[in-house]
Amino acid sequence: MPNNLHHRDELDDIDLALLRILQENARTTNARMAELVGIAPSTCIARVKSLVDRGVITGFQASVDPAAIGLGLEALISVNIRAGARQRIAEFSESIRQLPEVVQLFFLGGSEDFIIHVAARDSAHIRDFVVDHLSADPAVASTRTSVVFDHHHRGPVVGTGE
Repeated sequence: MPNNLHHRDELDDIDLALLRILQENARTTNARMAELVGIAPSTCIARVKSLVDRGVITGFQASVDPAAIGLGLEALISVNIRAGARQRIAEFSESIRQLPEVVQLFFLGGSEDFIIHVAARDSAHIRDFVVDHLSADPAVASTRTSVVFDHHHRGPVVGTGE
């Protein structure tokens, strides 16, 4: 997926309005978006396609409540990679992203190398994840697990980068 757009200047007010609408509800119809921003439906669909093609919109997905599918416990797991295993960072990242428990993976600069957001059935499931996929990996120096009590996500706020 191309990601050639790096400057906010390349987004005009119509692009920003469309992004706000889609961020609020990605199921908003093309006709409704066109009406809200004051453009023709054919122009609207072309604008949204352009935002996708330019890598501004990176996907459309449903937000699912983990508890509703039996994953009632979430955790953030901080991971430090051993100094001698730095060459394995890309491989580690790729293997962790493939695990079904992983909701999000963050590669960081700072005191931790990664933070892994996981959703699990219970604390035993999280323990097994840490033991089987992190502690058993020779590249991993240490982990620290924090239980998530509540999580609110809305994504970046369109129009605040001014």
